[in-house]
Amino acid sequence: MTLWEIDLHPAAGERDLLATAAVSQAADLGLGSFRAAAVRGFLLEADFTQSQVEQLARELLADLVVEQPVVAKVGEAVLLTAPSASGLSGKSQLVHVLPKPGVTDPVAASTLTAIADFGLKADAVVTLRKYWLADLDSERIQLLIKKLLANDSIEQAVVGPLDLKQLHVGAPGKFELQTVPIRELSSDQLVALSRARTLSLTLVEMQTIQQHFRDLDREPTDIELESIAQTWSEHCSHKTLAGRVHYRDEQGDRYFNNMLKETIFAATQKIRASLGANDWCVSVFKDNAGVIKFNDDFHICFKVETHNRPSAIEPYGGANTGVGGVIRDTLGTGLGAKPICNTDVFCFAPPDMPAEQLPPGVLHPRRIMRGVVSGVRDYGNRMGIPTVNGAIYFDERYVGNPLVFCGNVGLIPVDKAAKETQPGDLIVAIGGRTGRDGIHGATFSSVELTSQSEKVSGGAVQIGNAITEKMVLDVLLQARDEGLYTAVTDCGAGGFSSAVGEMGADIGAEVWLDKAPLKYDGLSYVEIWISEAQERMVFSVPEKHWPRFEALCAAENVEAVALGKFTPTGNLTLKYQGQKVGELAMEFLHEGRPKVERQAVYSPRSPVAATTAENSKLNHEVTLLKLLGSLNVASKEWVIRQYDHEVQGGSVIKPLTGAANDGPSDAAVLRPVLDSRKGIVVSCGMNPRLGDFDPYHMAASAIDEAVRNCVAVGADATRIAILDNFCWGYTDRPETLGELVRAALACHDLALALGTPFISGKDSLNNEYSYDADGTRKTISIPSTLLISALGQVADVSKCVTMDLKSPGNLIYLVGNTHDELAGSHLHLVAGVNVLGDGACGSEVPKVNGAVASATFRAVHAAIQAGTVRACHDLSEGGLAVAIAEMAFAGNCGANISLTKVPTSIPAAERNSHFESVLLYSESNTRFLLEVPTAGQAAFEAALSGVPHAVVGEVTSTGRLVVTGQAGLLIDAALPTLKEAWQEPLRW
Repeated sequence: MTLWEIDLHPAAGERDLLATAAVSQAADLGLGSFRAAAVRGFLLEADFTQSQVEQLARELLADLVVEQPVVAKVGEAVLLTAPSASGLSGKSQLVHVLPKPGVTDPVAASTLTAIADFGLKADAVVTLRKYWLADLDSERIQLLIKKLLANDSIEQAVVGPLDLKQLHVGAPGKFELQTVPIRELSSDQLVALSRARTLSLTLVEMQTIQQHFRDLDREPTDIELESIAQTWSEHCSHKTLAGRVHYRDEQGDRYFNNMLKETIFAATQKIRASLGANDWCVSVFKDNAGVIKFNDDFHICFKVETHNRPSAIEPYGGANTGVGGVIRDTLGTGLGAKPICNTDVFCFAPPDMPAEQLPPGVLHPRRIMRGVVSGVRDYGNRMGIPTVNGAIYFDERYVGNPLVFCGNVGLIPVDKAAKETQPGDLIVAIGGRTGRDGIHGATFSSVELTSQSEKVSGGAVQIGNAITEKMVLDVLLQARDEGLYTAVTDCGAGGFSSAVGEMGADIGAEVWLDKAPLKYDGLSYVEIWISEAQERMVFSVPEKHWPRFEALCAAENVEAVALGKFTPTGNLTLKYQGQKVGELAMEFLHEGRPKVERQAVYSPRSPVAATTAENSKLNHEVTLLKLLGSLNVASKEWVIRQYDHEVQGGSVIKPLTGAANDGPSDAAVLRPVLDSRKGIVVSCGMNPRLGDFDPYHMAASAIDEAVRNCVAVGADATRIAILDNFCWGYTDRPETLGELVRAALACHDLALALGTPFISGKDSLNNEYSYDADGTRKTISIPSTLLISALGQVADVSKCVTMDLKSPGNLIYLVGNTHDELAGSHLHLVAGVNVLGDGACGSEVPKVNGAVASATFRAVHAAIQAGTVRACHDLSEGGLAVAIAEMAFAGNCGANISLTKVPTSIPAAERNSHFESVLLYSESNTRFLLEVPTAGQAAFEAALSGVPHAVVGEVTSTGRLVVTGQAGLLIDAALPTLKEAWQEPLRW
């Protein structure tokens, strides 16, 4: 076989985009300036002639409009020379970047298939990037490679010529059954064993396993121990939230036998019971996604997952597979739902953080952000699924643990929403092949990160292939509609171990591990079992349907294999090459984990008196510009524009809206069924900073925000379902767990008050980053973070409204009371007033009055349905000042606002020198700004009867935002100035 290289140089007159990006991003990261040239390319191992390779380069691999292929055997001089247009020949150092052996290379896989379509057969393909770097010494080149050009967890960098003879990886391994002596180990030895094998099990859990095998009078095999670890991991079993908790706060002691069931799940059960025959929930907290009723023919599914730790190590792959994984959750719900849209929410450290301030071992936040956004973009776009809603939150405490939330909404026929594995069914796996990527992903996701995580946990990072998953999606929906299987689930955390284990939990299963298709030779039976290689689904297929199922997969080029049977033994039996390598009772595997028992304590923070002098002296126009330009408020257009939110043709309200389609929508609206006007609404709510003051009110505020974003576009306030995603620090600390319990109590209380059932959720705990600094161990914990995602419904999408102002002369109403609630506000972040601290940061933290919120949401919905509202926008980050500025520049309409008209709960006698700051910047919950034509004023007033509201201004044609207070003019700003302040910070 010959090893060929095909380099794709920029065509004459074309820009060198790869090199330009490297130089620009290096400058962003503070890595200095240099000159560069770059090409992308392919390594091809095949018995081809030069002319055959050149044909493939021209007709398959290169875009001849912008690229010029160069073909030669690896090592030939022509491959070592920089593009002539770069002027770098003989003056630069060559660097090759290519995937490490065994790492998934999706483009290479697609290329192999395409070559076969040409009637040729190649043995292997690998993609690469090549950089010629000038003006850099060897030390700086190595720094550039480490910080920007290559990610050591998945890529290798070769300085100089490539010295490769072949691309093959892996070699046949020798089968040898391994047992793990555990019965005689001491407590310290059990803990050491758990750590050495990345089992992430506690001492009590290890002792339970030890006693189980003592009772069986044998030692466990390695695969049995790994199976238990995957099933019992925090990631898979949510043992903290579902555990026993002794909770103490200012009101006394409280005991939970199952904290999750007694708070969040209990609220849902009470709501469903109150609805009786009108219950619109179908399946909650028991399948891969929550399911609610939509119409007579279809239900809607929704799931949001976290993929934090992999994204910290390899941002592109981590986020890429986060999207792929949550799509498979929807595909694995019931008998399979069609994915109709994606959501994403990210939490990063500020992208302008100086490199010298970063802890050792972490990637720069700017690099993480670029990689995460690219990963989400590529997976959703390539699968043809629109990404329609999301948010980005910045805080320095995410520097070691960025958070990546990926969500997917699916449409499922009413008669396909239930599934049940049957004894005797075949265990069938389809989709991607199994490799070492993702091994120990579930247990890795259950521990904190350290400065060594990139080196020791690279195997926990998976690389996705969206094209493979799209093929799996198409086959699954065809097989579903033909009734070829009885149950399906995805291979997520734990791989086959969790998928087969869950599907056969009530029956039993026998698995033939050597039948699994592999990416390369050399995988052990344990690696096959726990690998989290992507794009794999597991089905329960009756034997009579297997021929048709297999033929259907073959027709779509989707690999399918029978891995075993669901056997009515009550045991999980694992075989390799005909030999039994493991056998576990399903009851022990799923019910044998000892209940986690934790102590949780919450101590309210002592209020600190407000510092009002700074507030009273604020230049409000300057402050508003600072708020608009703050990272949490500023436009995320650079991110949003990379996503396709039009594909499938169902999007009604897009992520950006307004006169120039660049204003921030409150929520997305879609038509899942294109011949119906009925729609769904997707939104989210989150404000981690409020958790620094009180996690109860942080959680309540997140729910209120998610719901009011739904209501702001027209959602029916009585038919909104919500999802929770808890991302917390180290919950073995009683005070940290106490904050989580307090947030869960708020979820229970406010869900009941609003009638919004939780239908699904996910937690990611121990999000902390530890490193050594001058001999001292330091730990950075993320802020306690709760994401609430909301799924609403609208009877007629034509009645939905957007947030941009529409017509001069219309009235502007403010609905909801403004309270003295500046604690944790964005005003304090930009104005430097009492930023963080031990107390309430001056003023109160925003709270939610459940009864008032419920009435307000219903009233606003009634007003929108009555056709009296032209625009609606919720008040959140930055308060009234930011909300009206966004409405004005989004609609290219001016606005006059009088603060003297704003509804407020503050008595006149208590309106001190910072009162106007409260009215402008308070982030009190349950508030909206609405544009109402004068002709509809009476009907609007009738709909809002009993809810605090007032006319606070009018829409103008002046092109300016004018705000006056008791003492006169406070803000007089041109719309272009406001918009530029909002758009400039993240205009990358």
